[in-house]
Amino acid sequence: MKEKSLAVHSKLRGKIEVKSKVQVNNSEELSLYYSPGVAVPSSAIAEERSLVAEYTGRCNTVAIVSDGTAVLGLGDIGPYGALPVMEGKSMLFAEFAGISAYPLVINSTCDQDVIDFCKMLEPSVGGILLEDIKAPNCVNIEQTLIKELDIPVFHDDQHGTAIVTVAALINLMRLTGKDVKDMTMVLSGTGAAGSSIARMVKNLGVKTIYGYNINGVITEDKYESYDDVVKALIDEKIITCFPNEQAKLSDAISNANIFVGVSAPNLLTAEMVKSMEKDPWIFAMANPSPEIDPQTALDSGAFFVGTGRSDFPNQVNNVLAFPGMFKGVLQSSAKIDEAMKLKVSHALASYIKTEDLNQTYILPSTLDKGVADKIAQVIIDGELNEKN
Repeated sequence: MKEKSLAVHSKLRGKIEVKSKVQVNNSEELSLYYSPGVAVPSSAIAEERSLVAEYTGRCNTVAIVSDGTAVLGLGDIGPYGALPVMEGKSMLFAEFAGISAYPLVINSTCDQDVIDFCKMLEPSVGGILLEDIKAPNCVNIEQTLIKELDIPVFHDDQHGTAIVTVAALINLMRLTGKDVKDMTMVLSGTGAAGSSIARMVKNLGVKTIYGYNINGVITEDKYESYDDVVKALIDEKIITCFPNEQAKLSDAISNANIFVGVSAPNLLTAEMVKSMEKDPWIFAMANPSPEIDPQTALDSGAFFVGTGRSDFPNQVNNVLAFPGMFKGVLQSSAKIDEAMKLKVSHALASYIKTEDLNQTYILPSTLDKGVADKIAQVIIDGELNEKN
């Protein structure tokens, strides 16, 4: 894979390119598409800004912005190292949603610089996807931009993973007849993805969520040592502080029903899975090495195992969410909020018929391009219904 990947990237010299929608074969076409003809829509937009959606491609254009501080499983490799990943994300937008997306990596790790950069981009793009920015900075950046911009802003590492995870939980309920309202979940990793998963899972109905991070099991006595993201999860009663102040992960997970990991490899042992309630659901999504080997989890009694990898069943991949979501919001001007994210999870889950669900088919294939259209249509129809 290493040799093949380097060879294909060297050959392509970039996975995306800008292509013209028109051909310029004569002076009349040049005058129409460029000068002097282009002055007409420019003047119209200058007089009425809303016409930019009608006369330009802004309504189908997304900026993918990263500072390269949290790239895949590679960590802080900087903007240059992040560029191939952002190009790949642009490729996925084009392939799955027909959206023009531009990879824009910036040479600063200052929150305010990222915020200012995105704000200056607003005239050019219809939406912004924040990508591979470390926590908790990414949370502050996204929340600030949502307040200060009139275009949708979405941090995929936070919410894309959460949306797909919740879709899988919905389908597991459909398959087993169980209700997450009666279940306890242990969340390993409380950063960007973990915090969003916790919020969405709470909205889905899970009453008890225990957290685990680099400081150990989340307990009340360690409150002051936590960052603002974790403190907010505690203050809003999204995460329940474990009662045993000296608890280990093995203590928190005993008798739990669901494990969700967005943390580090090999944290979860076979013994821990065996200590959970019968037929637990395991989401081991650390990349490239999951919190537990999927087969080990199954051999230890897990009913379901999902990972972030394509070489195992039930891949929890953000590509199932963000192309369709952006296609929907760009076409409808709908606002991305918690209600929409949950709506997208339900749309994604319903893409699979109940009779087709099984332990290795809980989520659609990441290569199924019909998923994005389904999600987009649900958003568009919902927005139309609200307006009517």
